[in-house]
Parts: sequence; structure tokens; C-alpha cells
Amino acid sequence: MRSEEVLRLAETRGFDGLAEEQRAYLDAFWSRADVEIAGDPALQQGLRFNAFGLLQSAGRDGWTSMAAKGLTGEGYEGHYFWDTEMYVLPFFTFTTPEIGRALLEFRYRTLEQARQRAKVMSQRGALYPWRTIGGEENSAYFPAGTAQAHINADIAYGIRQYVQATGDEDFLVRQGAEILFETSRFWADLGHYHPARGGAFCIDGVTGPDEYTALVNNNAYTNLMAREHLRYACATAELLRERYPSEYARLGREIGLTEEEVREWQRAADKMYVPYDEELGITAQDDTFLSKQKWDFAGTPPEKYPLLLHYHPLVIYRHQVLKQADLVLALFLLGEQFSLEEKIRNYRYYEPLTTHDSSLSPCIHSIIAAEIGELDAAYDYFGQTVRMDLDDVNGNAKDGLHTAAMAGSWMAVVHGFGGMRLDSSGRLEFRPVLPPQWESCRFKVMHRGQLIEVFFDREQVVYTLREGEGLTIQHAGEPLAIRPGEPVRRAISANHPSSGGHLVS
Repeated sequence: MRSEEVLRLAETRGFDGLAEEQRAYLDAFWSRADVEIAGDPALQQGLRFNAFGLLQSAGRDGWTSMAAKGLTGEGYEGHYFWDTEMYVLPFFTFTTPEIGRALLEFRYRTLEQARQRAKVMSQRGALYPWRTIGGEENSAYFPAGTAQAHINADIAYGIRQYVQATGDEDFLVRQGAEILFETSRFWADLGHYHPARGGAFCIDGVTGPDEYTALVNNNAYTNLMAREHLRYACATAELLRERYPSEYARLGREIGLTEEEVREWQRAADKMYVPYDEELGITAQDDTFLSKQKWDFAGTPPEKYPLLLHYHPLVIYRHQVLKQADLVLALFLLGEQFSLEEKIRNYRYYEPLTTHDSSLSPCIHSIIAAEIGELDAAYDYFGQTVRMDLDDVNGNAKDGLHTAAMAGSWMAVVHGFGGMRLDSSGRLEFRPVLPPQWESCRFKVMHRGQLIEVFFDREQVVYTLREGEGLTIQHAGEPLAIRPGEPVRRAISANHPSSGGHLVS
């Protein structure tokens, strides 16, 4: 039916009409999504190549999502992963939010399959599949597939970020809340209160983002994200109860939600266990990671990477070695929960143990390296990300492009060098820092229907409102009111955050 409608539309409008429509659509997209860097044409090319590839491959109808390889190859058989919510969704949330909503609507339309998956796993609520097309679980290797239950919390995080950035409570009320509640039921049923840990809420037998460490107890990333998930579900229940009582009552009847159940979610969140090593002063990746032998990196020749192609999984699982960012990813996503000193200690412990055998890893390390002032490392990791497919960095572009890394290159600029964060109240904050290889950088982000442009060079940052009536942002902790036609300028300190420096007004 859809193909017939498209054919009729083409006949009616003709080539010239369709070309003009396409031109207008792309002009609107680039006016919001383009990132400009002066000083490195190759990286500029990579950013634009990646942005176009994302737009080309994203589902827009609420019934499809974003495959790990987009529409460019047969790698992963066209399956959708957590890549969508953690990497691709932020790009669209802040540039083309209507596509962001459509990607989340896919999760709502496959919620029933997630409920069925939870039943298969003998759990209550809903468990989203690690890899899927139609909503069913298609992962054949459960230790690094089904066990990655953190995808529930990743989807919840994506919902929260989208709603905070756009103000789209309609989505939250009509679709997002049901997702949050059903997936919270899963966490409450999966975990348990452990007497040996003072009654803390523990989650056992899971795999975090690092696929070189499987089936562990209390993966810190999973527990931290599940805690955030449960808290947001409770806050959403309170929001609906107070502002949308009829919708809350309807949803409560349909899924059998009780106030006692919501209180139990809050209790689990309050008592969530997060492993910590006092001697090292870092968050432990899980209960046993720090007790394992470190991988012999010096004795591993370059041709033995990626490790998963040359060593049995059980060999890898017995060592301290990471395929990709795990706890370091939590430092970025939940940055308000860690001090700068904690971020530095955790990054410097886990970064040398990380092989980056996953294309999802370099961009996250770039963001945290930029935040703690290690600009050389941030720039190097960004370079690996932004031209991953143009230069075939991993030697597997023949299987299709890496959509998560493509979106990650945008994240590395905006969240890394631009220092953009969305705080717990939903307000934008920026802490720009320019790599020495660049002359300047410019990007735009959408926030609640308003378009703000951020330009920074070695001396100053300029905030300009391109669309909207006005908003207040944070610049390095300083509130700034941005109004139409009134660019706001602030000086940038030459110091780096890791040395105690900060942006100055």
C-alpha cells in the first residue's frame, strides 16, 4: 500500500516537484544538524558523511528503527541494538526530534513482544531484546546477548533524555510511561535484597556493555542505569498522578499498576548496590572484575586483535580486559553522580584495559577524555570515530557502516569538545574546549522547540538563538539568558579541567 501511495505522489508532483521537496527537506536538516570545524577538512568531511548516513538510514514511521549497519550492508543481519537509544537517538533528539520520537515509538509498538520475552526468562514486566527487527529476541549467544539486560535501562534513559530535551510530555503520557513501568517491573523482579551486603538491592547474572566480561553479579553500569530507570519511573508515576490523573488511572487499570508497586521501585532504587574499591578509589566494574588477572597487552601482537576472533571467550572472560567502554560510559551518561576527581581516577584505571575492539568505544572515551582535560587522547579517539568508515579503520566496512560510531562522532564534538550536558532538571549546560588542531567549531542543538547555535574558538564562546523566543542555559555553571538577536559571549580559560582550570566569564 505504501509503495502505491509513493508512486501516485511521484506521478502527481513530477521529478521537479520531488527534487524541490528533497532540497527543502535537506536544507532544513543541515540548518540544524551540520557541525562546522575549521582546521581539519578530513574530519569535517567525516562529520558530514556520518550525519547524512544517519539521516538516510533512520526509521521515521514508528514501526522501524535503526539497524547497526543502517541500510549499507548485511552485517548483523539488519538487526536493531541498544546502539539506537544510546548513540543514534541523541543525534536526532537534539537535531531532528520528530525522528527521535519515531525511533522511541518503535519500542512502544514492540512492547508486547518485550513482555513475552520477560515471560520466557521467568521474569515479570518486559525485557527488550538485545537484537531484533520485529520485536522478538534474535540473539543467538546469550552470555553477550540476552544477558545484556541493561538495554531496558538504556531505553528508559533515551526516553528521559528525549522528553527533557523536547518537552514532549504527550509521548511520555501516551507511550513512554507504559514502557517505563513494565520495564521497571523487570528490574524489581530480577534483583534481590542481599543480607550479606546490608540488605542492598543486587542484580546478578548479567552482562554489561563490555562484552569481554560476561555473566557477572552487580555490573556497575547496569546497576547505576537501573537505579536511574527506577527513579525516573517513580517520578513519571508522580507526574501522571498529579497532572494527568485520568491517563494514570487508565494505565493503572490496563497493566494492573499499584501504588505499592511504585513504592517498591523507589525502595529498590534507594538501596541499589554499586560495587566500589576503597583502596583504588574507583567504582568496580562488577563484583569480581578487579580480582582477575590483567590481560597481557605487551605480549599480545597487533594481529591478535580483535581478541574475540583469536581467543576463546572463556580465556577473555577470566581477565581484566575490556572490549569497550563500560564504567566509562556511565561516567558520561550519569556524570552528575561522579566528581571530577572520580572521573579522572576511573578513566585512568579502565582506559589502559580497553581494546576498543568495538566501534562503539572510542567516541565515549573521547568525551570523557575531553571532560577531564586530556585533549590529546580526546582528539585521537575522535579521529578513530569520525572516519571509521571512510578510512575503514576496523577493516570491516565491507559488511556495512557503523551507525553508532557515526552518531558517536557527533556526540564527541557536541558532548566532548562542546561540553554539552542536559542536567537533571532538563537544562542545557556547555563547557567548550577547543582542540589545539582546530581554529574554531560551530554546532547547533534543538531544545524544547528552540535552536541554539554554539560557536567557540581559542578565546571565546558565542551563544546565539537561531529559532525561538528565549531560554536560559548554563555556561560552566553560570546561568545565561539567551534572547533572539542578542549573541552572548564568554571567554574560555586556557586551563584544562584536569588541572583545576575552568571556563571563565
